[in-house]
Amino acid sequence: MLVSQILKSKADDSVVTALPSITIEQAARVLSERRIGTLIITRDDRTPDGIVSERDIVRRLGSAGGACMAEPVSSVMTTKLITCTRDMQADVVLEKMTEGRFRHMPVLEDGALIGLISLGDVVKARLMELAMEKDALEGMIRGH
Repeated sequence: MLVSQILKSKADDSVVTALPSITIEQAARVLSERRIGTLIITRDDRTPDGIVSERDIVRRLGSAGGACMAEPVSSVMTTKLITCTRDMQADVVLEKMTEGRFRHMPVLEDGALIGLISLGDVVKARLMELAMEKDALEGMIRGH
């Protein structure tokens, strides 16, 4: 299955973005209100500058205490992004996420942000693919 198929299957294909200047507190509020795990940080809504997750915020809170909430989100975001394109295979994306121990991957086309897929999106797509393969094999065995 391709990343493009995963993007099409998502109920909401929008990507929540924020400026690098927002505070960690503001980022946490957006994550909470939108019930999402990750924000793409970008200055122009086109080119991702970084990504910040709930985990990034919790780790910073654990090491610096509540005072860190006033810091810019750019101080905790991951800037070395691992991205994918819409024509990549889901298995490749799953492998990259597993190896890198992260759950969200920006989808880029010609350097521009076009989507975001989560580990859950990829696993759901892979399970659907396996179910279809199983049904096809059972049909072949039964002679249908």
